Order: sequence, then C-alpha cells, then structure tokens
Amino acid sequence: MTTPPATNLTQRMRRLVSAELTEAALRLMAADGFDAVTIDQIAAAAGVSRRTFFRHYASKEDVVVRFLTDMGADITATLSARPAGEPPSVALRHALGVPLAACAGAHERARQVVGLILGTPALLARFLERQSQWQDDLAAALAERLGTEDGDLYPRMAAGMALTAFDTALHRWNDGGHDDPGVLADRAFAIIAPALDAVERTA
Repeated sequence: MTTPPATNLTQRMRRLVSAELTEAALRLMAADGFDAVTIDQIAAAAGVSRRTFFRHYASKEDVVVRFLTDMGADITATLSARPAGEPPSVALRHALGVPLAACAGAHERARQVVGLILGTPALLARFLERQSQWQDDLAAALAERLGTEDGDLYPRMAAGMALTAFDTALHRWNDGGHDDPGVLADRAFAIIAPALDAVERTA
C-alpha cells in the first residue's frame, strides 16, 4: 500500500522546517555562543514561531544532539554501503570522511560549529555521548560486513581506533591547523591502518 501524497508532503515539510531550525541554531550559536542565543532568536531566524520550534526540538541542546545523531547515522550507512572486499581501514576512513568532507566544503563556518561543540562543556559531553553510540553502531556494521560474532573484540576495537583517528584530526583542525580536515584524517588513518587490517586478518 502506497503512502498518501499528503503524508509525504507533510513529512517533507517537517524535514524542511527541522533543517531550517538546525541551520539557524548552529549559525547563531557558532557566532554568538551557545548560552547567548535564545530559542526565540533561533525561531525568528528560521522564520517560524516558538511553538513550531518546540514541535521539533525540546531545547537548544537537542538541536545539536539531533545534528550529531543524524551525522552518526550517515557515517554508519556509508560504512554499510562500502564494497564488501574493501579493507576495514579504507571502509572506515570513507565512512568517517562524511562529516570531514562537509567541514572541508564549508571551511570557516564548519570550523565555527566544530569549535562551538568542542568548546561548550554541555555540548562536548553530548558529543562524547553520541560518539559512544557511533562506536556501537560502527562495530555492529563492521561485524556484519566481516561476518563475525557480536561478541568478538575486533569490530568494537576497530571502531574505537577509527573514532580516535577521527577525533585527532578534528581537534587538530579545530586548533588552527591549515590542512584540510580530510588530509589530517588520511594521516591519522595511515598510522592505524596496518593494525586495523592486520588484526582483521587474524580475527
């Protein structure tokens, strides 16, 4: 049974409004700081009412949490879609390259958003919380790709190593590095790739 067109339109409109609110919130908070920005300002910048904001998000913090949750979903989906015979280091590098490519595409704006998240204690705590979920999801996807058991050590350790490389590149770039974040990630993954791929062969 097909979904009625009206339902599809409602869903598209909801996603559009949510995206506008996210864009407005991140832009304002990156410029003025998390604490200085009000929900009313975010709603006004997105061209919606305060009531509409609360239909989509419970708080300012929830905007960033949803943004990070969606990012994690994109990373995991990319890993699952990589060619089956690809070495784990390559597949993981491509998967975690999704947000880094976005950073490279909107360099200064992205650096502001990354700086906002890393520099705001409440948001950093949620970022680390989300990364724990990313590790679980990446480990599950990697285990499925490799045909290993859920309890095997390798998938979770590999996901953790990949996220450490990602974090290292992200922090280095945020600290004022002039290199493209993708270049920094390539360097970080070059360090861990031998271990990732060698361990996978013996797992």
